[in-house]
Amino acid sequence: MKRPKICAVIVNRDFEAISRVQPLVDLFEVRIDLIGAAWRDIAGKLSRPWVACNRRRDEGGAWAGSEADRVKELLSALAFKPTIVDIELATENLMDVVPLIKKQADCLISYHDFTGTPSPEKLDEIAEAQITAGADICKVVTTAARFEDNLAVLLLISRFHKARFVSFAMGPFGYVSRVMCPLVGGEFTYASIETGKESAAGQITVRDLRKLYEVLK
Repeated sequence: MKRPKICAVIVNRDFEAISRVQPLVDLFEVRIDLIGAAWRDIAGKLSRPWVACNRRRDEGGAWAGSEADRVKELLSALAFKPTIVDIELATENLMDVVPLIKKQADCLISYHDFTGTPSPEKLDEIAEAQITAGADICKVVTTAARFEDNLAVLLLISRFHKARFVSFAMGPFGYVSRVMCPLVGGEFTYASIETGKESAAGQITVRDLRKLYEVLK
């Protein structure tokens, strides 16, 4: 089995903590909205591939400025050579933004549902919209209210097996899908660098997740 890929989410300026987990991860996500202006200092020091993300407030982010400024700040990350740029499917003028990203990085188009897990038909519609918009990677994240919701998001990966996909459910009931995502064909899964520094509900630490994958080998 190939080593499952872990993306560690950077939410602050603690570069010592980032350095400690670096051997255990495959890439980082730089959360511009959570780090603040210092995100440029962090991005410039990373020796792993990284994802630029400036999350919308209505999709779990903390960006306090206008939507136009949010997108502008995200696109400014291209100067620091990210491997991937995350842009939400709901972004205004998405079709204008995606080509700008794809000139210099892979474009991950994301969707987050903090209220539940949509029906399989709705999940398929979301994935098809992401692909139509030009996604190099599709990301569909829902909230699990029951164990079966894990299956719903994981089966999405198999239904779109020709696409690069990240799909799992948040919350305590979504633990299984977070772990299983890269084991069933997903590109990677996300993990927190330290306990208490999670960027989303149910996120597992890098060390715990890597230990779990070692057991599952």
